[in-house]
Amino acid sequence: MPTTLPIDTPDGTFRAHLSRPSTMPAPVVVVLHEVYGVNADMRATCDGLAERGYLAVCPDLLWRLEPGVDLTDRTPAERDKAVSLYQAFDVEQGVADVLRTLEAARTLPGADGRVGLLGFCLGGLLALLTTSRTRVDAAVVYYPGGANRYLDDTARIDSPLLVHLAQDDEYIPLPARQDIFDALERRPRVETFLYPECRHAFARRGGEHRDEAAAALAQQRSAAFLGAYLA
Repeated sequence: MPTTLPIDTPDGTFRAHLSRPSTMPAPVVVVLHEVYGVNADMRATCDGLAERGYLAVCPDLLWRLEPGVDLTDRTPAERDKAVSLYQAFDVEQGVADVLRTLEAARTLPGADGRVGLLGFCLGGLLALLTTSRTRVDAAVVYYPGGANRYLDDTARIDSPLLVHLAQDDEYIPLPARQDIFDALERRPRVETFLYPECRHAFARRGGEHRDEAAAALAQQRSAAFLGAYLA
């Protein structure tokens, strides 16, 4: 049953969506959302992880700007609001909030001590940066927007990492994508996959650029990767 988890910081308390598996103890997967917030897509992602035996935690990373953001990419007004939130977002504070979430997740009742990250777009960038600051048992990253601006951080990544990138990503063009691939190739236990003829957010449920075949393949690869390191 979905519940919420309060997470304390020196600046205040924010909340995370929590989906529990039927059997515990269980490993934890911290899900890091896009700039659209803890929306139906992210809640469904958590529920799917719980069905596969994980404690799934999705923190509200936009709480410093506006707690409880729940948007889609289906209307101009929502897309405009998402852009404004993205532009105002403080990445370093976001990483700090992810680190706080990891601390809280590891001590959850029913958590078995293993923890992974699963991030999308903005959340994908935060997952990459978080793995450069601390070790997790596994991290899965989808189309991490802006990752090419933080390539120096990738040299510190020491966690198993899986990265999904779209061939026709309008926010991560070919030069940036190649820089990301080149930087990650130097790290151990990193797998990267490119999805032909896919645009940004090809795995977003109900999203404008959803590609069912690519999303299913990426989910299959992600499930196998998390299972290999968290099972």
